[in-house]
Amino acid sequence: MSPRSAKGGSKDGGGMVTPGRVIVALIAVLTLVFIFENTRSTKIRLLSPVVTTPLWMALLATGLLGALCGAYFMGRRR
Repeated sequence: MSPRSAKGGSKDGGGMVTPGRVIVALIAVLTLVFIFENTRSTKIRLLSPVVTTPLWMALLATGLLGALCGAYFMGRRR
């Protein structure tokens, strides 16, 4: 019998490919493809200044902010 962790998985558990990890990786790749396909410039207005930036940069920044917020709230749930 092999030793198990408290959650019932194997001790090393980090190398396992699970359906959840595959789905997250697929979503991440599709998100990056979507972001880098949208390369034209766009105007962004946040409160008062107007900034012209490539759309991919605005999408990437928004995605990163969303990921940070999600990680923060998931950390608080534990």
